[in-house]
Amino acid sequence: MNLRAGRAEPGESAVRDSPAEHGYVEHLATNLYFDRHFGMQAAKVLPGEYYVTRRDMVLVTVLGSCVAACIRDGESGIGGMNHFMLPEEKRGENSSSARYGGYAMEILINHLQKLGARRDRLEAKVFGGGAVLESLSGSKVGARNAEFVLDYLKTERIPVVAKDLLDAYPRKVYYFPPSGRVLVRKLHRVHNETLFEREQAYRSRLVESRVEGDIELFT
Repeated sequence: MNLRAGRAEPGESAVRDSPAEHGYVEHLATNLYFDRHFGMQAAKVLPGEYYVTRRDMVLVTVLGSCVAACIRDGESGIGGMNHFMLPEEKRGENSSSARYGGYAMEILINHLQKLGARRDRLEAKVFGGGAVLESLSGSKVGARNAEFVLDYLKTERIPVVAKDLLDAYPRKVYYFPPSGRVLVRKLHRVHNETLFEREQAYRSRLVESRVEGDIELFT
C-alpha cells in the first residue's frame, strides 16, 4: 500500500475484506503514517484491526487485556499483526468465543497468504493479555486471550518463537516484519484513558457482533 497517497500497490489491495459478511468487527488498519524515530513508514493497529505487508515498515500497537499475534513467513519476510480480544462467553454459547478468536487469527493468516506467504513457513511472536482493566479483572479476560492464542498456534503448528504475555502492565509493541524484530515497551504509567476507552469500546462491539458465518481457509 502506498502510505503517502493511500493507494494500494498491486497485490496488496486484495487484503481488504468485508467483515460484515461474517458478522465480525475485524478490519484492515487504516492509520498509516511516517515514523520519524525509526525513519520508515508505519501502521498503527487498533483493537479489532490487523495489517499485513511485504514492505520494510513497522507495525505498532498498544495492548492492555487484548493480545497481538505478529506472524511472518520466515523466508519471504511477508508479515502482519492483529489486535484482538475474545468476546465474553454467554451461557449456552461456549463455542462463540473460540469461533471469534479463530476468525481473528485466520483473517490475518489468510491475508498473509494472499500476499505470497506460505503457511508452512510461518512463525509467530505473541504479546499482551495483561490484567490491566479493573472492570474486566474478575473475568480474567487477559489470561483467556493469552491462553487462546497459544493454544491456537499450537493446534495450527505455527511455532511461537517469542512471547510476552500476562503481567499487570499495558505494552507498546513495535514489529518489523521483514526481519521479525520486535521491540516491547511496558507502560508502567498510562497518562490518559485512551487505551482503556478503546478496549472497552471494542469489547462492547464484540457483544453486539454476530458470531456466525464460515471462514474461508487458504491452504
